[in-house]
Amino acid sequence: MRSTLLLGLIGASALPVVAQNTCATALHIPLGTHAVEAVNGTEVIPVTCAQNAGTTTAAEWYTYTASMDTTIRLRTDPPGSVPIDTRVNIYTGTCGALVCYAGDDDSGNNFASDVTFAVTAGVTYTIAFDNRWSSLGFSFELAYVYVTPPPPPPVTLINFNNVSQGVSGSGYCVVDMNNDQLDDIVGTSTSNVNVLYQQANGTFQSVNIITTPADHTASWSLAAGDIDGNGYNDLMYGGGQGSTFMYANNNGTGFTEVSFPNYIFSQRTNMVDINNDGHLDAFVCHDVDANVAFFNDGNGNLTFNQGLLGLTCGNYGSLWTDYDNDGDQDMFVAKCGCDPVDLLMRNNGDGSFTNVAPELGLADGHQSWSSAWGDFDNDGDMDVLIGASSSGYHKLMENNGDGTFTNITAGSGIDLFTGQSIEWTTHDFDNNGYLDILGGGGLLMNMGDMTFVDNGVSPGNGPIGDLNNDGFLDVYTSGTARMNQGNENNWLKIATIGVVSNSNGIGARITVVTPSGTFTREVRSGDGFRYMSSMMVHVGLGEETEITSVTINWPSGIVDVLDEVDINTSLVVTEGLSTGMVEEEASSISLFPVPAKDQVTINGLAGQQAPVRVLDATGRLVLRSTLATDRLDVSELPAGAYVMQIFTEQGPVQRSFTKE
Repeated sequence: MRSTLLLGLIGASALPVVAQNTCATALHIPLGTHAVEAVNGTEVIPVTCAQNAGTTTAAEWYTYTASMDTTIRLRTDPPGSVPIDTRVNIYTGTCGALVCYAGDDDSGNNFASDVTFAVTAGVTYTIAFDNRWSSLGFSFELAYVYVTPPPPPPVTLINFNNVSQGVSGSGYCVVDMNNDQLDDIVGTSTSNVNVLYQQANGTFQSVNIITTPADHTASWSLAAGDIDGNGYNDLMYGGGQGSTFMYANNNGTGFTEVSFPNYIFSQRTNMVDINNDGHLDAFVCHDVDANVAFFNDGNGNLTFNQGLLGLTCGNYGSLWTDYDNDGDQDMFVAKCGCDPVDLLMRNNGDGSFTNVAPELGLADGHQSWSSAWGDFDNDGDMDVLIGASSSGYHKLMENNGDGTFTNITAGSGIDLFTGQSIEWTTHDFDNNGYLDILGGGGLLMNMGDMTFVDNGVSPGNGPIGDLNNDGFLDVYTSGTARMNQGNENNWLKIATIGVVSNSNGIGARITVVTPSGTFTREVRSGDGFRYMSSMMVHVGLGEETEITSVTINWPSGIVDVLDEVDINTSLVVTEGLSTGMVEEEASSISLFPVPAKDQVTINGLAGQQAPVRVLDATGRLVLRSTLATDRLDVSELPAGAYVMQIFTEQGPVQRSFTKE
């Protein structure tokens, strides 16, 4: 059987670099496309490694060090270039003792050079272009070459059933829109927000909400989160001309449109507390200019800011994560186009950010579009898969736990997977406790040892959540719910309600400890490239039947610890409180009257403007507010039993009351 060769293109535009004039001062280069201004270096080659030996008077010198055992292609006629007559010589050894290893004169277009050669991990190769035929400048490309082996027998670990579930619109998300801890399906269009509310019996109720026409639709991406802190998720549309926000009203039944006049060729959108002030901000990748942040003043009013988080163009897929475990949110941008080199913006903790991608081996330029960050090996830190979108290679980087990374692509199974897409995400689809990778037309199952195997059946890309409340993650793809058929593995779902932190708890890190393992997950708004997936944290437990503890490290620094949590349950955790908290009888705070009618008076606050949350008998959040007086309006609540959580300066207090 003939093998198929797939060339990994590493960048669409050349990186302007200047080679050095001698072997001793050769410029060390990564994979990618590079520009040679002219062949005028002062040291000539010691021996010709290509055809057509002859006199040379100058050379340009480079070095490349292989990160894995693989095959490399060097060509001086990359796509988009004007090829000229070149000759390349490739050596091993050291300066003064160079040994010919490979070379080429005329194998490319218009007498350009084109040579393929095997490389060994850790070996440095010296590359010299001589002026045998020309001293003019040119571009060259250094890229991986993948040999696709015969496909292995299909490995089917989980299956999906297709269920027709139409929702109008083109921008999709799977998010809890009514605070019942069930993931809903949302479709957006210019003047509509169509919500399929998941019901407890597994059906959906369709509600179409008419909105003021949006200046910008979610043609490129969609994000969700509670920007104004009223307890209902707002939406952020990312379009080709700008961004529009749809603010949910105080009962989630309507939206108010807010757009900004600034031009943004919007790609990935996120909601995150960028400056860690407790208020949810927004972020958008700009395709053709510096990235944009919208800062929240604490009242849901946003201010446009450009340039803090990446000054150049080609920004496509952003993801916020705490890669260095210092408690604040860093940001990775997978790039494409005019400046294709990826960014990792480290949060310095003082409102500033520094790009550390080059020093950590993450400054790739291979048209990735998106990335998947997660704790693939369950060691408590975030690893990353940088996927390819149209041409190039996938890259799996293991976090070493000290803020550095190691390339472990070779032998991981990622190196053999050639599927490509703009969307790459990571979630635990089989509930074995290890994060899987969805993208490139495949579902790559994590085997628990940092190796991955194609499931053989993929649901395709789309927003991800639990669409039938069975504890297994499903995918929504344009009119069809891909329902995960699951297995016997156990699970836990966690909904976070922030008080001092943003109300969604976005940026919180959750650690689940069992007798045999530890699982670390993060609350995020926006992963992959386009879609918005559930903000409920989903943890597969495998065959574990006990949970020792659940720890939530909130962005505020508050830590909640819950012991002996039941498996196969949905857990709701409010910052500073845990579900099932007993009444604090020693506190002087009391409620009046009980039962209440339209208002409840909170005695004992002494003028404090305390945050308040009200839960119904099922634990569902039904009201949130910050008290300006000692009275809370409960007129819109139906009759029944409730729990009020009051966050005083002395600490949290919980009180029960009934409503007539």
